Amino acid sequence: MATCFKQQPQPSMNNGDDSVILFSTSNSPEESTSPASSFYYSSPPPHHSSNNPTYKLTVQNLSHTFIPSKGFITASFCHLVQKKPKPVSILKSVSFSATSSEILAIVGPSGTGKSTLLRIVSGRVKDNDFDPKCVSINDHQITSPAQLRKICGFVAQEDNLLPLLTVKETLMFTAKFRLKGIGAKEREDRVERLMQELRLVHVADSFVGDEENRGISGGERKRVSIGVDMIHDPPILLLDEPTSGLDSSSALQVIEMLSTMAKSKQRTVVLSIHQPSYRILYHISSFLILSHGSVVHNGSIELLEETISKLGLQIPVQLNAIEFSMEIIETLEDSYSRTDQISGTENKEPYSSSWPEEEIVRDQQDSGKIGTYYFSSLYEIMFLCSRFWKIIYRTKQLFLARTMQALVGGFGLASVYMKVRKDEEGVAERLGLFAFSLSFLLSSTVEALPIYLQERRVLMKEASRGAYRISSYMIANTFVFLPFLFAVAILFSVPVYWLVGLNPSIAAFAFFTFVVWLIILMASSLVLFLSAVSPDFISGNSLICTVLGAFFLFSGYFIPKESIPKYWLFMYYVSLYRYPLDTLLINEYWSIQSECFSWHPQDYSHSKCLLTGNDVLKSRGLDKDTRWTNVGIMFGFFVLYRVLCWIILSRRASKTTI
Repeated sequence: MATCFKQQPQPSMNNGDDSVILFSTSNSPEESTSPASSFYYSSPPPHHSSNNPTYKLTVQNLSHTFIPSKGFITASFCHLVQKKPKPVSILKSVSFSATSSEILAIVGPSGTGKSTLLRIVSGRVKDNDFDPKCVSINDHQITSPAQLRKICGFVAQEDNLLPLLTVKETLMFTAKFRLKGIGAKEREDRVERLMQELRLVHVADSFVGDEENRGISGGERKRVSIGVDMIHDPPILLLDEPTSGLDSSSALQVIEMLSTMAKSKQRTVVLSIHQPSYRILYHISSFLILSHGSVVHNGSIELLEETISKLGLQIPVQLNAIEFSMEIIETLEDSYSRTDQISGTENKEPYSSSWPEEEIVRDQQDSGKIGTYYFSSLYEIMFLCSRFWKIIYRTKQLFLARTMQALVGGFGLASVYMKVRKDEEGVAERLGLFAFSLSFLLSSTVEALPIYLQERRVLMKEASRGAYRISSYMIANTFVFLPFLFAVAILFSVPVYWLVGLNPSIAAFAFFTFVVWLIILMASSLVLFLSAVSPDFISGNSLICTVLGAFFLFSGYFIPKESIPKYWLFMYYVSLYRYPLDTLLINEYWSIQSECFSWHPQDYSHSKCLLTGNDVLKSRGLDKDTRWTNVGIMFGFFVLYRVLCWIILSRRASKTTI
């Protein structure tokens, strides 16, 4: 939990003018107090323009405590003792300020609370973890995380992007979702300008890619992630380790780009970074060094060198001041706590007194307002359908797998049950064909699980940031997959139906294809629902197999309804296998109820029929034509699982702080 309390101001290591605490204006190498001269990385001069308003972010005495979830600790081989978790202090009275046109870097060893600090300041925390007394912008007190989420752009460590979209498509779709109030031409112009700022014009038509799909480089992918959170032009941008996992050249390009954007657009940039190189230090104006959640330095690189020199230490030639400070972090911490100087002095640079949230909201809504909730949702669905279609078309594995499964499954089953006879054995074979077809069709959608899981990370990020509604996502997903899965149903039904020799009626064939389509739709909804509740692919795959196995067991094919134990009888009614199996049987035999499938063995005149189509249906308890009732139930399952998925994803999105 984040708390803010009044106490004596933290001491500072600065003996000079207050304005030097956060931003150095010197480029002179003579001011260096160590052999590792500041000549290579002296802080850039502040850049101010009268064209854009400036913003000052102030954090005062911010503390955060984390209470671990309760767990059981083994005390012996025979006993488990519950231990009450102790609160863990992550941040301890952290104070700093950051202004426009400059970069503030948060530095410190792993586990010092850098990411936690950025998440709190960017509003990516729950309401009960935020204290409204600690954060202010232009001296306006922030009262809720929602205000910060509107004002601040936040770039997480992970690049949650869709790999099969190009760079331009990624930014264009983000613009469509985040900038609904402006025209298409203006959105496209903004994306073009942003790609120029991000230096991504040369890869505009290249796929983003990931570990499995080759695409742009890691540095370019990181710049795309930055662009996604800058498309709505936030005045304050916070980045959690934007250089993590990048080589030195790519890391430098990212920092140079951020520095240029901060100066040209008057943005306030705060980022966390691990051991920056000499060249990166030149682009960073001020450093906030943390140790065990406490501030040990707040100021320029020159001020840090001066502090180290006063401690009687010398920076090795091969290290810069930040790298060396990590080695003497405990010494800095002790020295900082003993100093009697006053810290947290105000930066004297001028800044705008305007309130940024009003400007952002106005920028998103002032041009061509889309009047109602209905039209807004319609636009979201249209854009999401377009994005879904691009992804499906480009996901060759899914497209090819579904097509090959339908064709191979259809022709494979047809080759086994080729020209099934109209006798008692043929009746059993038809039942086996229908049962196996059901099992095959319901389990054939499992390969979509990893795709859903990958999309879920992007969905949670976009939905939690207000890009679109979860309901729009679910509707668009449904619309796009309906024709695709219908094509799969046709590819499976045609060879199976006509090569096996099922009911030759055209109406019966059309209904058979329709039922196969509904079966695949039910399976797709089930997988979508289970992907929403599963944390990863392994558990999701296990859950799907378990659920489908249970449904098949209680479908009535293996165990008659009368033999199922009463406490398991509910599974018979919720089984996805029962209703399509009954429907396929009725469709096959209802129009040929009077046709005989087995004659008395010694009746050569065929006057004594032992088994008719009506007898087959009665043996399964199907004495009424319930085809359309079952169709309604199957459609209900299709809708039900998607509604459950929508509820779970909406709940997750409301709790997501990505």
